[in-house]
Amino acid sequence: ALFARNTLGVYEFGSSFKLFTVANALENKVVTLRSRYDASTPIRVAKFTINDYRGQNRWMSVPEILMYSSNIGCAKMALDTGIKQQQEFFKKIGFYDPTPVELLENAKPMLPNPWREVNAITASYGHGIAVTSLHMVAAVAPLVADGYYVEPTVLKRDASLSPRTQVISKKTSQTIRDLMRLVVTDGYGRKAAVKGYSVLGKTGTAELIRNGRYSKKLNRTSFLGAFPGNKPKYALFVYIDEPKGTKKTFGFATGGWIAAPTAKAIIERTAPLLGIQKQPDIASPIREATYIKWRK
Repeated sequence: ALFARNTLGVYEFGSSFKLFTVANALENKVVTLRSRYDASTPIRVAKFTINDYRGQNRWMSVPEILMYSSNIGCAKMALDTGIKQQQEFFKKIGFYDPTPVELLENAKPMLPNPWREVNAITASYGHGIAVTSLHMVAAVAPLVADGYYVEPTVLKRDASLSPRTQVISKKTSQTIRDLMRLVVTDGYGRKAAVKGYSVLGKTGTAELIRNGRYSKKLNRTSFLGAFPGNKPKYALFVYIDEPKGTKKTFGFATGGWIAAPTAKAIIERTAPLLGIQKQPDIASPIREATYIKWRK
């Protein structure tokens, strides 16, 4: 009761970080939506092997890397983007300092030191870097809201007076919105879908560290999202420590099976209370323009 988990607890959040990796690569024109990466075999870096969970084992497009949450694809994208650019982007979205929220319990993120190639790879999919959940919400906001980072606060204030900095272009933000919508309509975030609100999002599953090593049995699942998709007004971040698979989830305890349905339940209950009117669901134009063609 005396520990503010959302502002003082720093954690590795896993694949939700892939949104930042893709946004960084798109913004710096390292990739386009038509770029593809070979995710058919694991990556070996020093003594580490980078695998995909339930991998597609093939070449994957940038939209597919997010849809199917490919560690291999994101790792290669991060290497193409470069360590320096990764560090600069994380600074822009607030991952180098405590959030400027008006609370005493406010932690500084834990970053790789030194920041080598292997650290750039693991950070691309949310391992080896620990932030608070408030950092995650603050960082996803510019991705869906035309590129503006708005300083988080617990004080009621006129939104137009909130300090803001443009960290990505409006065009990149629109593309990320489309990709996040695709994750919910066709990817691992399908269980977060709420009819009439066109939810945007990305799932995450991170292995927990026990006795200095990553555990294959314990994880932290998450869903980082925003709604309504046609004009995002609210961001949310759901994370669950050490979930257990059940018969209903067929034994799975991943973000798509655990955190995404939780996000759905939250949005279903809160959106009407917030006065958000339901609208026809929007489909990601990326799905029609590129994904369907690639899939065929």
